[in-house]
Amino acid sequence: MNTPHESINNGDSETESIYEDEDESTIILPPEVEDTTKFLKSRHILGILGFLGFANVYAMRVNLSVAIVAMVNTTQPSFSNNTFDHCPINITNSTVPEDTSGEFNWDEHTQSIVLGSFFYGYVITQIPGGRLAEIFGSKRVYGIGVLVTSIFTLLTPIAARINFPLFIIVRIIEGMGEGVTFPSMHAMLAKWIPPLERSKFAAYVYAGTNFGTIVSLPLSGWLCSLELDRGWPLSFYLFGMLGIIWFGFWMYFIYDSPSTHPRIDRQELAYIVASVGPQDENDKSPVPWCSLLKCVPLWAILVTQCGGSWAFYTLLTELPTYMSQILHFDIQANSLLSAIPYLTSWICGILISIFADWLLSKGYLSLSTSYKLFNSIASIVPSLGLLGVAYVGCDRVAVQLLLAIPGAFGGASYAGCQMNHIALSPKYAGTMYGITNAAGNICGFLAPYVIGLIIEGRETLGQWRMVFYLAAGINIGTNLFYIAFASAREQPWSRSQRTSTAN
Repeated sequence: MNTPHESINNGDSETESIYEDEDESTIILPPEVEDTTKFLKSRHILGILGFLGFANVYAMRVNLSVAIVAMVNTTQPSFSNNTFDHCPINITNSTVPEDTSGEFNWDEHTQSIVLGSFFYGYVITQIPGGRLAEIFGSKRVYGIGVLVTSIFTLLTPIAARINFPLFIIVRIIEGMGEGVTFPSMHAMLAKWIPPLERSKFAAYVYAGTNFGTIVSLPLSGWLCSLELDRGWPLSFYLFGMLGIIWFGFWMYFIYDSPSTHPRIDRQELAYIVASVGPQDENDKSPVPWCSLLKCVPLWAILVTQCGGSWAFYTLLTELPTYMSQILHFDIQANSLLSAIPYLTSWICGILISIFADWLLSKGYLSLSTSYKLFNSIASIVPSLGLLGVAYVGCDRVAVQLLLAIPGAFGGASYAGCQMNHIALSPKYAGTMYGITNAAGNICGFLAPYVIGLIIEGRETLGQWRMVFYLAAGINIGTNLFYIAFASAREQPWSRSQRTSTAN
């Protein structure tokens, strides 16, 4: 059986895998290993449960962004008619927020610590999560990560009411649980998904993050408006319980690799092995850390993920506050409108990834060009939307359109840098994703902290424009670095170990 790094045709004219050379973009498989399975495939079940897992962990991550508006005791400031400083309040507008008498007296700096605390733990477990998945299997690592996140989400309201330090500790541990999910799933995709399906399959699975955000933001807003237990703890209880239920289904239906799945169809197994290559389940060879540190294409992925994460977390953690304090939407309208960019990104991300895989299958683009093109789309277009939001100011309709339409193209990242790790080294894809995602998610607490310093209690249009300018500039600048140094060629330190074992 040929590996992805051997010739599929053994004659004079050789067709290489898309990972062998940047200029190649097609894979030809013999007819006898085509996947003709008619029913639901095992990898489709993986996709469905992976999607629901990410939906749940993101729902548990972002509900605090909405709940904090109800948790904090604030009084409505007096606004001037200077539209550069403040948006005027239309007293006949039903969306004007009322004064809130939350349980906690947290200023902007304290709120930035609260919103960022999750990411302290999230960053810590990224690299260990990827490596543990490669050694012990992604099934347990991913499943236990979601379970830990769920348990500590249930404990969040209790901890918040006991004392502030305990609340921060619970959020950090919750982040540690979720931190293993992305790198462990990346390691699983490297084993389960044929190369020409990876962009669209990753879009399906990772789009659970957008779906979870879409559900969590408006549902959390509605729950916060209820009187039962002051409303805001209900979203933590709901999503925490759903995560525990999901864990049972994941552990029963999912297996670490196709070869260990007892119910997989033989044709599907043959197709995956022929596409991905034979997998040594007992290979525990150490990570070539020095080679990883010297890998410039990996640094390119890391840099662009940092830029994209800064823009993403600016919206994820701060948009509900902007909608409330500047545009004066109440908490239910606020949470619903905050979810719109994630809805458009979810839908368009899947469509764009299908289109990207089609271009690759037809040979219209090399894999390297495809990564750079779609990563640029995911970076530049949403950044222009942020600049537009800063420009239009108090025009509520224009702000919603500028967040929804350009934000839709953010989903193109699934066909961009998100899959680039597997191209560089399928064997160490989980560890590599842990490295870049850890760096990117430092922005999860750095962005709210910097925004807190910029705002400093001055909830004005001028201050928020600085926030949007900064996010757009960082996102576009880091993408330029990716264009210059990214590659789709499998690295020699990965290939040599694989081919030596194959021989």
